[in-house]
Amino acid sequence: MNNKIINWFKFASPQSFYPLAGRMIPWFWALTAIFTVAGLWISFFVAPTDAQQGEGYRIIFIHVPASWMSMFIYLVLAFWAGLGLALNTRLSGMMAQALAPTGALMAFLSLWTGAFWGKPMWGTWWVWDARLTSELILFFLYIGFIALQAAIDDPRRADKAGAILALVGAVNIPIIYFSVKWWNTLHQGSSVNLAKSSMAQTMLWGMLLMALAFWMYAIAVALTRARAIILERERHTEWIKEVVR
Repeated sequence: MNNKIINWFKFASPQSFYPLAGRMIPWFWALTAIFTVAGLWISFFVAPTDAQQGEGYRIIFIHVPASWMSMFIYLVLAFWAGLGLALNTRLSGMMAQALAPTGALMAFLSLWTGAFWGKPMWGTWWVWDARLTSELILFFLYIGFIALQAAIDDPRRADKAGAILALVGAVNIPIIYFSVKWWNTLHQGSSVNLAKSSMAQTMLWGMLLMALAFWMYAIAVALTRARAIILERERHTEWIKEVVR
């Protein structure tokens, strides 16, 4: 048992993690393609038309998974950043840096698809609703994290500064999630429940498959970006020179 734990810990080194990530990336891209095709087919061609919202409701198959991932990725980012801050591990900061752009993309998709849905349903592109506003703050937290790291030349100092921002910003995640329960908002509550959902089964399957597609995509992109960051930060080491050769 102890030997297995030690074997897993060896991947905390950029030198060990780099080839491992390279082996995993094609699998996650393949899963992304499979889940995306299946999810889009069910969501846009199999799932029935909503009785109240018509065909316009189908944007939720992009909006909801993007919203879920924007929050989940931030929590993972904050975990890696906090781990790096506590243990001073190099790979942790690299992983946090690799996750930030994808998280920002998910928050951006969440906001824009929400606006496209809100215009016909609410009659306006934007309202200062509790959930919308807290999601916008999340997007700015991602942008702030990326900008802060880019503004500091020393990567280790940048990792520490980014970690503090990420950990402080993590308080926004439960605010986003519980906002529809804590305040009287325009945004509807959750209708996705695996035990007892108010959605048709095909709608639920489409949503879950699209969520898996977004999840696989986020992992594939984060691993690809992490390898690029490792190459940049470790470029003066002998093992990177061997890899480049």
